[in-house]
Amino acid sequence: MKQQTLANGFEKCQRTAKCRKFLSEKEQIMPWAELCRLIKPYYYYYTGRSGRKPMGLGRMLRIYFLQQWFIDSATK
Repeated sequence: MKQQTLANGFEKCQRTAKCRKFLSEKEQIMPWAELCRLIKPYYYYYTGRSGRKPMGLGRMLRIYFLQQWFIDSATK
């Protein structure tokens, strides 16, 4: 039997944080699949045996856009 905690059941009652709302809006607005398709021929994806596995193009693209949005909002 799994032990119950106070956190169980409270997920529905929580307010949506501003950052989570911002990211969900951007996820719906941005054409991620099309952007990935355009960038994929130029994206360096090393598949060698040594070192850390490379991060996927979709994740890297989202990180890049997030950095740009943050810099833009910080300069205003």
